[in-house]
Amino acid sequence: MGTQQHQEEEPLTVRRSEPRGHWILLLLGGLALAVLLLLDGFANGALGEAPRDEPAHPSPAPSQALTGGPVLNLADATPRSRRMPPKTIALTFDDGPDPEWTPRILDVLRRHDARATFFTVGARVAENPALTRRILREGHEIGSHTYTHADLATAPAWRGRLEMDLTQRALAGAAGVHTRLMRMPYSSRPDGLTAPEWRAAERAGAAGYIVVLTDRDTEDWARPGTDAIVRTALAAERRGEGAVVMLHDSGGDRAETVAAVERILARLQPQGYRFTTVTEALGMPAAEVGVPAREKAVGWTMVAAQRAASALTGTMGALFAVAGLLYVLRLILLLVFAHVHMRRVRRPGPPPMPDIGEPGELPPDPFPPVSVIVPAYNEEAGIAATVASLLDTDYPGSVEVIVVDDGSADRTAEIVEDLGLPGVHLIRKPNGGKPSALNAGLFVARADIMVLVDGDTVFQRDTLRHLVAPFTDPRVGAVSGNTKVANRGGILGRWQHIEYVIGFNLDRRMFDVLQCMPTVPGAIGAFRRKVLAEVGCVPDDTLAEDTDLTMAICRTGARVVYEEKAIAWTEAPSSLRQLWRQRYRWCYGTMQAMWKHRRSLIEGGGSGRFGRRCLPYLTVFQVLLPLFAPAVDLFALFGLVFLDPTLPVLTWTAFVAAQAAAGAYALWLDGESVRPLWALPLQQFVYRQLMYLVVVQSVVTALLGARLGWHTIRRTGTFAEGREQSWGPVGYT
Repeated sequence: MGTQQHQEEEPLTVRRSEPRGHWILLLLGGLALAVLLLLDGFANGALGEAPRDEPAHPSPAPSQALTGGPVLNLADATPRSRRMPPKTIALTFDDGPDPEWTPRILDVLRRHDARATFFTVGARVAENPALTRRILREGHEIGSHTYTHADLATAPAWRGRLEMDLTQRALAGAAGVHTRLMRMPYSSRPDGLTAPEWRAAERAGAAGYIVVLTDRDTEDWARPGTDAIVRTALAAERRGEGAVVMLHDSGGDRAETVAAVERILARLQPQGYRFTTVTEALGMPAAEVGVPAREKAVGWTMVAAQRAASALTGTMGALFAVAGLLYVLRLILLLVFAHVHMRRVRRPGPPPMPDIGEPGELPPDPFPPVSVIVPAYNEEAGIAATVASLLDTDYPGSVEVIVVDDGSADRTAEIVEDLGLPGVHLIRKPNGGKPSALNAGLFVARADIMVLVDGDTVFQRDTLRHLVAPFTDPRVGAVSGNTKVANRGGILGRWQHIEYVIGFNLDRRMFDVLQCMPTVPGAIGAFRRKVLAEVGCVPDDTLAEDTDLTMAICRTGARVVYEEKAIAWTEAPSSLRQLWRQRYRWCYGTMQAMWKHRRSLIEGGGSGRFGRRCLPYLTVFQVLLPLFAPAVDLFALFGLVFLDPTLPVLTWTAFVAAQAAAGAYALWLDGESVRPLWALPLQQFVYRQLMYLVVVQSVVTALLGARLGWHTIRRTGTFAEGREQSWGPVGYT
């Protein structure tokens, strides 16, 4: 949950300009994604024929419409209708084209040398342009069935015009034609027309369409059985009447329809029945009209967009499932490893035997001298509390505190001097950045165990003792402490507190067990001097030098462990703007460090163990999944609006419940109250999206080859007496 916890602060050196164009790219990308999802949602707003709610006593259409034929010309004030000639059948198929059932129906028609009329849904045409062209190529004709199978009787007039226009554009893009025929969704026989349906038919006629109803509605969409479909279609067989027969080639399983068409043709063709298109049967001009190149280009663009939207939705659905599965697996692994870690540290086995080179050599000192280095840049709000907490310790060994003032513009150095505490040394240097300040402190430190502490961090009395204890194992080269959020009073503080405990510390327990710790946080970490010397001290070529340093140590084969009892209280950002800046640097710096140490994936020994265990995990869960998470959230909203909302709601509920359970366990492991978990559901709507957008922007920054500028964070003086709500000066971030 979230990016790896890093040093809270960064140097304010020469300010580099932030990369430009990030937000434009992000907004354009988000807009394009939203438009495509909306397009697909609009196109799939209905699935085909289904019962609809109608008033108990609907107003009927005019009497001349109720008694007329199924083919209506409503172009002028005098409605005219026509019927099929004797022994002439116009098989009509609604709701397609469908990639599974339409080809089967076409195959049946071809075997019997029959022609038919297909009233196509524009969105299906856009998704299946090749199938649309096949319909025309094999001598059939195409009519409009609206773009989304909209009910034109209840839709406003503007929606009806849009539906018809979009369908014509889809036909132009897919097959280079427009159509003169229209069948209104949910319509049936003329004697069943209602007044609203008649008005919709009049609007279609005014737009130049011939409206086609039916003589025999087989209602095959309800799958009544092949026998029932055939029986309805052959209702006037003995009288030799012609008819327009309504069938469907999409909207579900159409096996009954395919079988029924085969039987209808086999039954009636030997009796001299002719199966042809509506226009040919009535001697009318062909339904299709060619369109100019410009109209084809516009239509092709819409078809391409619809196909891209459909492909995107399918991809997003798969991604949604994969992301959910990976999240569940990760959560399970974190809890399992957290339990294993707890059993190890709380029920320790025999201590490891120290390496003794020569007979008579003394074992390692369990309480060796410790040098604590505190880099400070404009930390007057809390530096006194930090130094005082470091000296107020129950650690039995000697402790020296080295405060490195990195060119502060405030009273940081004066406050340290005025303390006049024994064992506290002040180094003044020009501003050069946090790595520079840390290395300056390491250069003058005298102990073999180095503790690095941020200037806004406070230790408990037993923190140093617990932090140094793992060094009795000679294999340990560095120790990560347990960072806790001190200013957790507001909602933002609670969210960060939850993230620190659930995300950061659960991850660290797992990394400890797997021996692949990627980050010792700058707020609290301890190192052997010889290990620091081996890796060249604190690096300064990435923005996450704590991660860079830890990865370098892991590659030496030295162990980096997590000590849950070594607790440090730190001041977290108190505004969304500050939080964004901090996490932006953390994420970008983590990616820099991962790239820098990528060769550990193919190396042997401890380096390879670290690389193959840690880097893929970070890549998947801290880069790839967060990178696609905003798109997954948009897809979830898409599901709520356009699909069955049950699945997104249940998924989100399960997600929050699982996270709450993991959070309760993590808080219990850390000895914390579970009461802050009430803020967890709210965290999913603001905080989580902010963290994901940080990753997106960081990746865009890296892809553009831009360098991230240094930022500053304002200190509120959380630990300063009487200054808990005041603003302090700026410090590293």
